[in-house]
Amino acid sequence: MVFSTLYDEQDPYAFMDITTQVGAQTLWVGLSILIFLITLTIDWKFWNVIAFPAYGIALLLLVLVLIFGREINGAKAWFSFGFFSIQPAEWAKFATALAVSSYLSFNKSSLTNSNVFTIALSLFLAPALLVLLQPDLGSALVFFSFFLLLYRRGMHPAIIIIGFMFIAIFVFSLLYNPLVVTLFLMFLGTTIFIYNSEVFKRGSIYVFVLLATIIFMLFQKEHHWVFLPAVAVFLTYLGIQFKKKNYRLIVLVSGSLAIFSTFGFATDYIFNNILMPHQQDRINVWLRPERCDPRGSLYNIIQSKMAIGSGGLTGKGFLQGEMTKFNYVPEQSTDFIFTSIGEEQGFIGSVGVILLFTMLLIRCIIIAERANLEFIRNYGYSVAGILLIHFLFNIGMTTGLLPVVGIPLPFISKGGSSLTAFSIMVGVLIKMDMARFRSN
Repeated sequence: MVFSTLYDEQDPYAFMDITTQVGAQTLWVGLSILIFLITLTIDWKFWNVIAFPAYGIALLLLVLVLIFGREINGAKAWFSFGFFSIQPAEWAKFATALAVSSYLSFNKSSLTNSNVFTIALSLFLAPALLVLLQPDLGSALVFFSFFLLLYRRGMHPAIIIIGFMFIAIFVFSLLYNPLVVTLFLMFLGTTIFIYNSEVFKRGSIYVFVLLATIIFMLFQKEHHWVFLPAVAVFLTYLGIQFKKKNYRLIVLVSGSLAIFSTFGFATDYIFNNILMPHQQDRINVWLRPERCDPRGSLYNIIQSKMAIGSGGLTGKGFLQGEMTKFNYVPEQSTDFIFTSIGEEQGFIGSVGVILLFTMLLIRCIIIAERANLEFIRNYGYSVAGILLIHFLFNIGMTTGLLPVVGIPLPFISKGGSSLTAFSIMVGVLIKMDMARFRSN
């Protein structure tokens, strides 16, 4: 697919010339295969020993790239050596996976232990912050994949639920007025109070009326008149809980309502008054495309969807995609490589790639679950999480389901740093699984 997106009819053998983009990628493919084979000859214990030194070097490189790095597409994220560029953030993902896995294998206590949880959290938030300073939102987002490992190790599910709640509040506060979000949160809070009261039948009528007014309100331009009745219903059931002395429930519901409502209004304020126009465009492209310029910020997504959709069932064939051939889709060899798959290989090829990634993720989890040692199990889930975020966000952003954050498709997108990092990442996991047979 990289060859197809960079194909030049005047120079069909450019893949043999390392001074060209496709030639450099060919060299990286060969180097990645070599690195992959080398990892299979190294004892898996070596990676546990060097986990923290590798992590320290990765952090150092992330700091140095902010000072001496080369800026490409607005991000100071690459070290350049002639016609080669190396992105340390890709290697930092591997080093962080080793460090977090090693730390949690030495500290086998549950993540309900605040000290263990805080240190584990810091290990992947530190590189995420440095990458965000480049700024590279896509790569920074990948580090949050380690929450999958923390969840597997016993992190309280409430943390995941709270995280998704903040994401939902962020989205709905931009799609609707933050007041609408606050009213809906009041409805949820009132519902919780009702299930803990003795007047469920009478209360259900109040909630039904409140829900009906909220639904009606969504179709009205002016909806502030609903706020006072909603507050009255909420306070009524709040008083009932006070009489029952359910102070813990009162604090939980009222505190959550205050925090999430404040976050909703803060989201709306920051978006409209602090974010730069190009930052607003990125979010609008995802959530409110009707506000974007089809020839400007929306151009990428429109062309991406057209390229994928034009492939039909079986695709146009290798090197036969018009939109690929004439460079209609920007960044098609890197972040938008999936559009070339959709156009030239069609629905069958696209589903085939999705199934291959799904199988890869399942295999990573199987290897992790059958591991005899904590370090190997932790590392397996770390790799699965990293691959999952890359896979979901890359395909999601090319189809318009997720925001465009700039994230490569593992093993397929052009980029030597990404390809070599994923090769060694998977190679080490396979080597760890091979050790299982010797231990048995």
